[in-house]
Amino acid sequence: MNFWQAVWSGFYNYAKFSGRAIRSEYWFWVLFTIIGGLVTGSLDYAFFPDATGSPLNGVFELITFLPSLGMSVRRLHDIDRTGWWVLIAFTIIGIFVLLYWACKKGTPGANRFGPDFFSAEGRISPLPAA
Repeated sequence: MNFWQAVWSGFYNYAKFSGRAIRSEYWFWVLFTIIGGLVTGSLDYAFFPDATGSPLNGVFELITFLPSLGMSVRRLHDIDRTGWWVLIAFTIIGIFVLLYWACKKGTPGANRFGPDFFSAEGRISPLPAA
């Protein structure tokens, strides 16, 4: 999955907490949110230097919150973990556990959360119609 497919998938499945998200989909989404946060933060600094808040960055974060949460849950589903594990991010050690799990390869073949999007040749098969 390339960068723009991952961004499209993140917004298309913005409140979908079922299914699976492969590593490239998840990490391209993370890259998109980091770049978007940097750009909107810079624009806030340029256009609103005296503001106490960050209006553009706040809107961007609000728009990407649910898609990011859904993407994180689907990434956990890819390694055959329930989405409730995302709550361990509220602990210090939990952030490192989630980071490790986000880097792990997904379970091969279908698991309890859905089919594997990789074919036998290692290519990404088309996403099922929603």
